[in-house]
Amino acid sequence: MSTVIVLPPSLNERSFETVLGQLAPLGAADKVLLDARHTRWASPYGLTALLALAQTRAEVPGLYVPEADETASYWARAGFFRHAERLFEMHGSVPRSRAAGESDVLLEITSVAGSDDVHDVVGRIQGKAHAILSKELRLDSKATMGFAMTLSEACQNIVEHAGLGGWVAVQAYRRGQRIGGRRVVVIAVCDAGIGFRQSLETNSTARSRDGRWDDAMALEDAVIRGVSRFRDPGRGQGLAGVRRYIGRWEGKLSVRSGTARISIVPSWDDDVPLREKLPPFPGAQMQITIPERVSE
Repeated sequence: MSTVIVLPPSLNERSFETVLGQLAPLGAADKVLLDARHTRWASPYGLTALLALAQTRAEVPGLYVPEADETASYWARAGFFRHAERLFEMHGSVPRSRAAGESDVLLEITSVAGSDDVHDVVGRIQGKAHAILSKELRLDSKATMGFAMTLSEACQNIVEHAGLGGWVAVQAYRRGQRIGGRRVVVIAVCDAGIGFRQSLETNSTARSRDGRWDDAMALEDAVIRGVSRFRDPGRGQGLAGVRRYIGRWEGKLSVRSGTARISIVPSWDDDVPLREKLPPFPGAQMQITIPERVSE
């Protein structure tokens, strides 16, 4: 007997918490069926986190495909089903996979397990990134190089901290009223590995203050203070570089791990910097949002 987990109509970094909340009372060995039949939209974060969630289950979970043809077609175009068919028992009509082409999918969902995968991801997106950043987001040419670095560092986080592979996806779309309808580019990188707290536990400097050590503290150390599990000077600066990049272009960085989420919040967003006591979710899930530049 499977427990049905209902996915929200819009699946993004915030609404995904409702999915984790439904899973929280269950054990990893409990059989679950994720019901996406009435889901109408999913962000890159929503899709990559869904794949990571499947890795956390001892029993292969079931997944009902969205009933709306347009939604299911986008999930196929984004490369979701190509990975999901290996992780879920699929229910419903699964569209045939097809290339993203010239759509808003800048990088379809791609698995990342090693440094070679990171180089491949960056190489595949450079041309598309330049076009979207300069022509549609109206950022200058310096933004393109920084974007490639940011994408690389976000993916490298999987290699250094996860302990198993994860997924990355990049999309451009138009946000709602909160950001004035501007276009944004979103990078989502999700895994279900060991997470920041366990990764940093080998570094004694990561938990030397007040005897406190939890997921929130680990995120503060990694994202704000640049602490790494490596003792070598200069390691752990990848996320610092990401923070500098999003600061320059008024972007947003959000990183979730375990039971906490930390965010670098720009003026156009109403998120809070730190959320604690969230439903547990192994690994690390990151979203980077770069908005269109508004003329002075």
